[in-house]
Amino acid sequence: MPTFPAPDSQHALADDCRRCPALADARDCISWGNGPPDAAVVVVGEAPAAGDPDADRWRGGNLTGLAYTSRASGRKIRDLLADAGFGHEDCYFTNAVKCHPPDNRDPTAAELANCRPYLVEEVETVQPRAVVTTGKHATKTVLALDDQSLDGFLDSVLDPRESDTLGVPVVPLLHPSYQEVWLARLGYDRDGYVDAIRETVADCRS
Repeated sequence: MPTFPAPDSQHALADDCRRCPALADARDCISWGNGPPDAAVVVVGEAPAAGDPDADRWRGGNLTGLAYTSRASGRKIRDLLADAGFGHEDCYFTNAVKCHPPDNRDPTAAELANCRPYLVEEVETVQPRAVVTTGKHATKTVLALDDQSLDGFLDSVLDPRESDTLGVPVVPLLHPSYQEVWLARLGYDRDGYVDAIRETVADCRS
């Protein structure tokens, strides 16, 4: 099982945030980024899940205040990246939107725009080798920083895109919740996917 992040690994960028009233009213916690401030990789999801109050530790960002700490997606992406050589001390985990959207809906364009300054600040602080985006929605919102579009998400997986705004390559990955569904379609088994992640990220800024 991957290491659960310590509470003091949370990097809160504000004591409170009310930029998005619907999100502020619906959330339990702001789900801030967590991990070492000199991480090699910044991992970006779309938004924290509602969370599972019955889980022991891995209850999800909306309940823990720590991004990517659900017992499903959180553990899966941390485990995947650790197998690729990017473990607990190498990754900073965050979301494009820091609060759980009500009714599990997708974040709105305005909510994503309101949160982008936080994401840019995180990447500028960490200065990683690469930004890894998990899933179509996270990838689209990160590419939007440079007014880049995304025509076909599956074709973009493990195809680095340069970001002038962030100053580092953006490497799209499958969302952990749909990883098993799409791996075979991309021609990978899990071991091959892990090897491809290792090689692609290692080549960034080489």
